[in-house]
Amino acid sequence: MPPVLGLIGRPDCGKTTLLEKLIPALKEKGLRVGTIKHHHGDIRMDIPGKDTWRHKQAGAQAVALSSPTGIGFIQDTAEDTPPENLVSRFFQDVDLVIAEGYKGSAFPKIEVYRSTAHRNSLPDPGETLIATVSDIEIRPDLPRFGHHEIGSLVQFIIGNLHIETRGKTS
Repeated sequence: MPPVLGLIGRPDCGKTTLLEKLIPALKEKGLRVGTIKHHHGDIRMDIPGKDTWRHKQAGAQAVALSSPTGIGFIQDTAEDTPPENLVSRFFQDVDLVIAEGYKGSAFPKIEVYRSTAHRNSLPDPGETLIATVSDIEIRPDLPRFGHHEIGSLVQFIIGNLHIETRGKTS
């Protein structure tokens, strides 16, 4: 199972923007990256009127869409699926999974914070917090990276999670 790294923080603090920068930088190192986005509402991935949408509307418990370039899957669940279960089920072919959210999970996490968006950082991110990405010092006992220090952050992630790169060092 690949290692999982969580990006946590308050809404609109820059988690997704950071993720958009991290993925290509990690790929430059030869890593295959998967992501999980934790969402608290209903899943709406399908396009109304399309065949898979019609299958779901007809009452299918699970719908898969398969093509030569990808697979899409929608399934009803009775409760939130733990990220570890998602990783073991869907992410065998990646070197790292980055989960956006899941503050209470046991995997290592990086807190993202912007002082211009929120007055305070998360109240108690727990012992699994390994670093912060922030415009100001919020946790003096942890390494801090600026929002644009992607190269240094990538090196930290690779080293801290003991990820083998595929020979690319640039």
